[in-house]
Amino acid sequence: MSAGQVSEGAGCVTWWGFSPARDLLSAGPVRLEGDFNVLLVGSGDPRHILKTISGLQNQDNLHVWVIESSMEVVARQLLLLYLALMPKESMGINEKTEVFLEVFGNGEIRSQTEETLRRAASELTLSVTETLETAAAHPCLNTTLLKFKERDELARIFKLWIQPRPSSSSSECAAPILMSKVWDYRVRQHLGTRYDSKKNCFDWDLTMKLQEKGCGVINKQQYAQWRERGLAFEMREGVYQITNPSLLSSRVFRRNGEKVSYRGYWGDIVSSPYLSFGIETEDKSLLRTQNGQHIKTAQDISFANVKELFQSLSSRRGCPTTSQSDAKAEEPSPEADQKSVTINELMHLNRISVTFLPSDSLYKLPEKHKYSHFFNTIYFSASCVHQLGPTMRQIATPDAVLVVELAKYILDLTKEQVAGFAETVVSIALEAEFEPWCDGKSDDAHAVFIPQRK
Repeated sequence: MSAGQVSEGAGCVTWWGFSPARDLLSAGPVRLEGDFNVLLVGSGDPRHILKTISGLQNQDNLHVWVIESSMEVVARQLLLLYLALMPKESMGINEKTEVFLEVFGNGEIRSQTEETLRRAASELTLSVTETLETAAAHPCLNTTLLKFKERDELARIFKLWIQPRPSSSSSECAAPILMSKVWDYRVRQHLGTRYDSKKNCFDWDLTMKLQEKGCGVINKQQYAQWRERGLAFEMREGVYQITNPSLLSSRVFRRNGEKVSYRGYWGDIVSSPYLSFGIETEDKSLLRTQNGQHIKTAQDISFANVKELFQSLSSRRGCPTTSQSDAKAEEPSPEADQKSVTINELMHLNRISVTFLPSDSLYKLPEKHKYSHFFNTIYFSASCVHQLGPTMRQIATPDAVLVVELAKYILDLTKEQVAGFAETVVSIALEAEFEPWCDGKSDDAHAVFIPQRK
């Protein structure tokens, strides 16, 4: 019996990570304080950025540097950061949390969310296309170090997001890509002859894989709905039927000896977006069980965690949240509904910056004097660990911490493959002159290393 294309489950584009959000400044032997630089390589989404910000002290300065291999992933990170930074005067914190998760994990979104996404894309287009001197710069959306062709590519992607949907009276717009079709195509390709019993496959992956790995909070019905149609977060009454353009990308295939580009959904269809924010929480009441079943779901925990992270952002803005201000912010504002939030109207966070670097810059950083022994924390995703080499020591501070995402939640891998990957990560790190930090708490989703002592 054909098992389908097993390796296709994780996809070739990392729209969300395969590990929970981490405060990267607390990952090593001591909690860093002061002025520090964090390098993220292939993180895929801003979960670590938001979590790290939430752990900052008032006097801390955080500079995050991001490298992604795809401008489509950069565009989506910029979109998610834009949504996270929207001021409460324009969107209440509950609504912002819902919209963020909807854009983050849903293949199909509501019309109101699509309108917010389009307005964000319009503002982001301006921020990456204006000249360096006149750009509406924002310290947390800094794209000025990207190459001009990369910024042009970002502008092209944002314009794809804001193309008007075709109507019966208009024949000029190209037919839209239906997420339902491209998602089903991926599921069929992945399951092969098992497609006709797909619900059993979904249930097996949840109960025998995810829940065995400690993800008991992922609800069976919600997980099955996400596997079926790519809808992970359905928190508001409404119709979820408009394709989320931020989850579409192009992939090149070889057909009859020629390279052909197809636009579709090429991300994860197995592990789920619940991993980033929905399987861990410091609020133990959200993990309570009754008759062996979790009372709260991964959707509930995602909402609680993201809302708490957004409250931390507001506090960093110098406007601590209170129940009174939250209630006021939740009141709908007709003016806000009709008004786009410009880049400069987004929240400016005290002593925090996020800078996107060119996709090929990892190998060039050691050649630049500015980055010599510069980064206090360096993070590599599972898909980028092969890029970890000896030159990383040149850009790491003497007491730096190296955090590497492991393959625990990549469900298409066997236990032996997951263990083998962890061993490979250790070998690569040792060759790069980093040694395992053995005194840390056990975290089989990440491996932590420190520079070898000479």
